[in-house]
Amino acid sequence: MSNRTLLYGEGLFETILWKGRTPKLRRHYDRLRSSASYLRIPCPDYDDFLGLIEAKAGQRKGIYLKFCLLSHGDGTFYSLPSAYRPLIVTKRLPKTGADVTLAVSHLRRHSLDPLCRHKTMNYTFSILVKREALSQGYTDAMVLNERNEVTECSSSNILLLSGETLLTPAVECGLLKGTTLQVLTDRFAVREDHLTVRDVVNADALFVTNSIAGILPVRKVLDRPLDIPETMLSAMMRTLESENRAQE
Repeated sequence: MSNRTLLYGEGLFETILWKGRTPKLRRHYDRLRSSASYLRIPCPDYDDFLGLIEAKAGQRKGIYLKFCLLSHGDGTFYSLPSAYRPLIVTKRLPKTGADVTLAVSHLRRHSLDPLCRHKTMNYTFSILVKREALSQGYTDAMVLNERNEVTECSSSNILLLSGETLLTPAVECGLLKGTTLQVLTDRFAVREDHLTVRDVVNADALFVTNSIAGILPVRKVLDRPLDIPETMLSAMMRTLESENRAQE
């Protein structure tokens, strides 16, 4: 039986801020199972998923945990996978930089690419976006699609404040809607829209979101410094903290 993840990049993962059996954990599992169904990779049920994680994490909480769903099966590239293997990586939480700055990547994404809507083990595109941004002195970069619409950053979603309206790029622009962004769109009045670089640069405030960092304010986009609405930021952080609180 061949490791199809190694041979073809056919596999999935979830990056989790592990604090126990939290509401947020269920969101991670539901997304993993949905993507596994799309790629036709066998997937553990929720109890097995929990058991595998808890066996690996032990008594540790507040750690970085990456759950990988590896695809196994026939070595022919177009064959369907027939089994999965879990791979779980844990480590200390990385330090989150306080000064997030964004550029615009020269790399483009097509809005009809089906893989950009799934968290696959083929992460090369995101690696190249991040490396390019760092080489230019920025923290990260926004990726545009074929219509010059903003999608997301290398490993985070984008949320902006325009007047009193919270906006985020529409999924159909070509992006993976993260579990953290999903929490915020469930709890706050966030509108999906087709956004341009001008929309982002002219925003009153800008945030990036992912599961490990939560929500971070962007200090500068291209050459424009941005204000930070502390009251709104605090409210969103409290919401995320409640979602990451263990229920046991």
